[in-house]
Order: sequence, then structure tokens, then C-alpha cells
Amino acid sequence: MSNNLSAVKKIKVASRNRLQNKTYKLAIKKSIKRYLSNLNNSSEISKNLSIVYQKIDKAIKKGILHKNKGARKKARLTQILNQHTKKI
Repeated sequence: MSNNLSAVKKIKVASRNRLQNKTYKLAIKKSIKRYLSNLNNSSEISKNLSIVYQKIDKAIKKGILHKNKGARKKARLTQILNQHTKKI
């Protein structure tokens, strides 16, 4: 542990931000899993997809995810949806 007060504060801020980012990323993962598990339920597909999109967009806005990573996640989710609708 450092003796410099600014370094101590920086460590506290970094650990707080790391926990916040981790919880938000876990929320995104849970919503994606919920979306993928409910692909067979046609009534909730668009609702779950919009929730996932909202969470990804908010993470991009807050700086938790890079904008290209968010776009890649959304593109893959729509690709899965298109493949699933072709099978039906």
C-alpha cells in the first residue's frame, strides 16, 4: 500500500469502479442468457432483445464497453435471431 494520499484515493476509486463495471457486465450477460433461453417463446423475443440492446447501449455510454464490442454483441444477437426465425 502506498503512502501517497492521491495514490490511496486512486486505488479506492479504481476498486469501486471495477466492482460497478463488473456488476453491470454480469447484468448484460444475464439478460443475454435470458434472451437466448427464450428464443422459442415468440411473445417475449422482441422484449428481451430490446432489454439487451438497452443494457449494451448504456454500458457503451458509461464507458464500460467499447463501442465496437457493443456493436459486435448486438450484431451477433440479431444474427442468432435471424437464424432461429429461418428454422421456424
